Amino acid sequence: MSGFSKGLDKVEVALRWDPSPFGAPAHDLDVIAAVYTASDPYGSPAYLVHFDSRSPDGTVYLSRDSTTGMGFGDDEVLTLEFARQPEAHARIVVGVVIQQRPGRLVFADVANAEVHIREGYRELASDDFSSVAESTAATVAEFVRTPGGAWELRPAVRGFDLDPDAFTAAMGARTV
Repeated sequence: MSGFSKGLDKVEVALRWDPSPFGAPAHDLDVIAAVYTASDPYGSPAYLVHFDSRSPDGTVYLSRDSTTGMGFGDDEVLTLEFARQPEAHARIVVGVVIQQRPGRLVFADVANAEVHIREGYRELASDDFSSVAESTAATVAEFVRTPGGAWELRPAVRGFDLDPDAFTAAMGARTV
């Protein structure tokens, strides 16, 4: 049986982790989305969405932002509304970066870090960062507009050993 697929509509990328041990500096992880245009899908992003920001048109936004991992459930939630994305947007890459305090933190240092990508109640993908344990940042998803106009998910867990600023510049680069 075949059917007509409208692609993705509204997706959440949810990040959670356990707080750092008592007396240790807080672990602060951040979800970042880089939005790319059809004219430059692997160049510089048209814009970034992270803590304290949202897309200019309100189609990509962060609804929770934790700096400690404390609390119940998801610590950070990034929402992407694909049905409202402008035609000029062709690709959105989502990543997670560990804020570097004095000393170097990698995913192996952060207890129970995991990301879940959901559309409604349906889980599309999840990861525990074990494949990028020695990285300071990682891409977790690539959303791409198909030639027919629908959006699809390409799970894309790739580790980086970069500070937050360098990561945002490199996260959307073409892979070989």
